[in-house]
Amino acid sequence: MNTVSDKKDGLEPYKGKFITFEGIEGVGKTTQLNLLADYLKNKHIPILVTREPGGTALGNEIRALLLSNQYQNMSYMTEILMMFAARAQHLTEIIYPALRAGTYVLCDRFTDSTYAYQGAGRGLDTAIIQQLEQLVQKTFRPNYTIILDAPPHVGLDRAKQRGHLDRIEQEKLDFFERVRQAYVDRANQLPEQYCVIDATQSIDVIHHNIIKTICL
Repeated sequence: MNTVSDKKDGLEPYKGKFITFEGIEGVGKTTQLNLLADYLKNKHIPILVTREPGGTALGNEIRALLLSNQYQNMSYMTEILMMFAARAQHLTEIIYPALRAGTYVLCDRFTDSTYAYQGAGRGLDTAIIQQLEQLVQKTFRPNYTIILDAPPHVGLDRAKQRGHLDRIEQEKLDFFERVRQAYVDRANQLPEQYCVIDATQSIDVIHHNIIKTICL
């Protein structure tokens, strides 16, 4: 059976770029990620579009468990361990090889979501997340993180219009208030990596701002 080596994962320079999209539910991450993907394709830049949790066959199985309304009693520790289990597989199987090959990887959510949702939202100790991050990623971080920001009631109204809400989308408004603030706080701590964009603007304006942010 073929396996993916992770001896140097997170420690070596990569030819590609890793760009992540973050934000609460309903802010348009998927729309903007796909618009950027089309833009890069038109520039003949190799790209890979992926998401978390998920991105691999194993990761998608874990995603289904995490989001299923069947498991409303899932413990917070179980949730975060499953998130990082899916992430470990995603990195070694998909993300690292693509970056080595010079591909731009566009990812819908990454570890910032864990700090925001499991940390601020669930109230899990940030030190636990940091330990798991170091274990799974070492020093690896995104080149750019786009945070699409909107008031939680706006995002949730949009999410409801899509239909069925998953286990996490069913959380109360104050949960998403904490999540939103966590994203803003992280962006303020490291402005060279993060860019917060007003997600209540038009789709075209948001797309233009994203392109300016990553200097393409």
